[in-house]
Amino acid sequence: MTTPGERPKPRPPRGSSGRPGANALRRVLRRVDETSAGGLVLDGRGPDARGALIGRLDRRGRLLWSLPKGHVESGETEPQTAVREVHEETGILGEVVGKLGTIDFWFVADGRRVHKTVHHFLLLAVDGLELSDEDVEVSEVAWVPVSELADRLAYADERRLLDKVPELLSRSA
Repeated sequence: MTTPGERPKPRPPRGSSGRPGANALRRVLRRVDETSAGGLVLDGRGPDARGALIGRLDRRGRLLWSLPKGHVESGETEPQTAVREVHEETGILGEVVGKLGTIDFWFVADGRRVHKTVHHFLLLAVDGLELSDEDVEVSEVAWVPVSELADRLAYADERRLLDKVPELLSRSA
């Protein structure tokens, strides 16, 4: 309560829930930048080509399909990371054909505000076609016909990357 002529103390901005709003949280959370790489590995170039997708369970227990990806390690290039991560998460060794694109997004984890940049590449399988879901971060792995990839991928930003596949394949033929 204030006395006449006294200004009220400023309150932090609050959202509809009564908790501090997004602007107040941004001031509190430490910003972190993370870089990852991964991509789509195909088992061939023809009309019957398939791409390897990974499935992960979300917090609600739903299986969400996405492209394999992971953190760029010290001394690694983004294409090297893509090859390594695709191999670790699918069991398929691929060779980079070209860059599909970059996706960046924000999320909050462990009291940090994370800006994540993910570089995606198109790869062609060069060794074996037997999938493996041995990676602890992966629940399932599947070969999906290229014509069905967009329907299976859970994230719109990854679906948009598929538009570049035909161009990259024709340039590398």
